[in-house]
Amino acid sequence: MPQTIKEVKNMSSACQSCKESSSCDGTKCTIEKEKGHELSNVKNIIAIMSGKGGVGKSSVTSLLAVYLREKGYKVGILDADITGPSIPKIFGIGEKRALRTEFAFLPVESTTGIRIMSLNLLVENEEDPVIWRGPVIAGVVKQFWTDVAWGELDYLLVDLPPGTGDVPLTVMQSIPVNGIIVVSSPQDLVKMIVKKAKKMADIMEAPLLGLIENMSWIVCPDCGKEFRIFGKNDAAQLSQEMELDLLGQIPLDLEFVDLCDHGRIEVYPQFNEKFSSIVDKVIAKVK
Repeated sequence: MPQTIKEVKNMSSACQSCKESSSCDGTKCTIEKEKGHELSNVKNIIAIMSGKGGVGKSSVTSLLAVYLREKGYKVGILDADITGPSIPKIFGIGEKRALRTEFAFLPVESTTGIRIMSLNLLVENEEDPVIWRGPVIAGVVKQFWTDVAWGELDYLLVDLPPGTGDVPLTVMQSIPVNGIIVVSSPQDLVKMIVKKAKKMADIMEAPLLGLIENMSWIVCPDCGKEFRIFGKNDAAQLSQEMELDLLGQIPLDLEFVDLCDHGRIEVYPQFNEKFSSIVDKVIAKVK
């Protein structure tokens, strides 16, 4: 298993296609971060990642954006999950298309002014599959940073695809990320895979902000009792094992799921104190 930049370099197409590949000694990534578009002024960039799919990473990204916007910040989302983009659906902007001017791509704005760029905002039909190889996908993600006029943003959230492949590697190498949030859920399988994501970030010397456990429990709408339907794994213990701060735990909320399905996340009840405290922790760590 890869434990150093050199071992990652030997296995990854993102490293193999790098112009510095022939001179890289494999001990430290020497790739310079890409500059954003000249019409972008982004103060903080936070990537949200997980080791596998199905943990609600895009939901957490969307909630972070909504809560940051509610607190008065200017927020954008770069949807780096090229083959499975869900951010436009969650925000109800799937029918809109990003404009391309002579100078840049322009992100689509949500109802509350969150700026979003996703491949589904560029293709003719959002249900068409993206059948591209890894280097092409990674190149598009890089363009979402270099060729999009994000304007003035306090926070740009990068919704990474699951796993530890080309896109997360490209983002960590090429985009000046201020911090990474790891998302998990209570299953024991996820626990093992999330550790892979954390190790990748460590190998790439990417700054880790902490862990958010999603779908920790569900509240019965009839009796009000909490049920831990995915198991009772201890998120605090997992974060301790990973030497990672536990930012918080989020319940599975059926109302939230319904609002996401109908593209109305921005009217989610204003606002859950538990998640608001998570956002406060993130803000404090990035400053």
